[in-house]
Amino acid sequence: MARQVRAVRTRQALILAAAELFADDGYALASLPAICKRAGVSTGALHFHFPSKDALARQVEDSATAFMKSMVAQCRSDADRPLQSLVLATSGLLSAIIDDPVVRAGVKLCGDPSRKNGAEVLRLWHTLVCELVVQAQLGGELGDVPPEVAASVIVSATVGFVMLRAWDSDWLSPERLADFWDLLLPRLMAPPEH
Repeated sequence: MARQVRAVRTRQALILAAAELFADDGYALASLPAICKRAGVSTGALHFHFPSKDALARQVEDSATAFMKSMVAQCRSDADRPLQSLVLATSGLLSAIIDDPVVRAGVKLCGDPSRKNGAEVLRLWHTLVCELVVQAQLGGELGDVPPEVAASVIVSATVGFVMLRAWDSDWLSPERLADFWDLLLPRLMAPPEH
C-alpha cells in the first residue's frame, strides 16, 4: 500500500512540475531533466509513469480538462440561470488560470506551436460555453443574439484575456471581467417582460 501511495505522489509531483514548466517556459523549452529536478524524482521514475514528454503534456491537458468540466458543473448547480452559470464559469476559469499551474499550462499548451495535437482544453471551453448559451436561449434568457455568435464572442474574449495576461496580469483581474460582462450582458439578455 505504501508503494501505491508513493507512486501516486510521484505521478502528481511530475504533473505539477511539468505544468509549472510548460506554463512558464512553453512545451519546447521544458526539458525532462528540468521536470524531474523540479518534481524531485529520477528520470527512471518519470519514465515509469510517462513514456514521453508528450504523454506528460497530454496528462496536464487531461487534468485541466477535468477541472474545467467539474468547475462548469459546479457553476451550473450554484446558479439559478444559464447566463449566471456562464458568468460564474468564466470567472472560475480565469481565476484558475491565475491560481492553478495545471489549468494555466493546459490552456497554454493549446496555443503552443511546438505541439501539433493540442487545443482540447479550448475546444472543451467552446463546447461548454455553447451549451450554456443554448440553455439560456431555451430558457428565454437570451435576446435576439444568435447563440453561436454569443458563444464565439465569449470564447474569443476569455482566450484573449488569457493571452494578454502574458503582457499585463491586470487582464485577468476581476475588474476587467466585470467590465466585460457589464458591456456584454445587456446585449445578450432578452428584454424584460412588462
